[in-house]
Amino acid sequence: MASWPNFEPARLLRRLVEAEVDFVVIGGVAVVVQGNPRLTRDLDISYATDTENLDRLAGVLVSIGARLSGVDEDVGFVPDARTLRRVQTLTLSTHEGNLDLLVDPPGAPSYGMLRRRSDVIDLAGVSVRIASRSDLIAMKHAAGRPQDLIDIAALEVAQARNRREPRPSGGRRRRVRASPRRRIRGRNRPAARSPGASR
Repeated sequence: MASWPNFEPARLLRRLVEAEVDFVVIGGVAVVVQGNPRLTRDLDISYATDTENLDRLAGVLVSIGARLSGVDEDVGFVPDARTLRRVQTLTLSTHEGNLDLLVDPPGAPSYGMLRRRSDVIDLAGVSVRIASRSDLIAMKHAAGRPQDLIDIAALEVAQARNRREPRPSGGRRRRVRASPRRRIRGRNRPAARSPGASR
């Protein structure tokens, strides 16, 4: 398996955005952006499951050489729209880094609501949707691991601080440029990961 000592999600995000995939960033990358700078080793996304979007997502997966993470190379896996329709969670290794796909993340609202409540954030010149702090906190409560509890505390502090700041005009949508000090880095992920694991 390829090693990603300096994981940079911007490459994966750019591929998805350029292909016009409808998705929202969740998991560790979203937590970093929303208020808790820490190491993360993969990109987690939730996405729309209409046929057109699955076709676009499948095209990206093929172009980046997506394969099942922690599984022998000879196991048959075709990252096409038909496969995406049959699964709820995929943990993948790609030429651009590690990517986790979750149709219905535990603790998250419906995808439509997740998308409506997301923040549009500029990451390395790419505008992407990042799950709101409230939805991230709900997902972290559902997962309940030690790192999730740390993330919850940091997100709640960031949420409280944001409530004390003046709201931008035009509603809840935020457009901010991620600080260079918030560089998202991670170490090589473990060789295997359970199918149900996320974030």
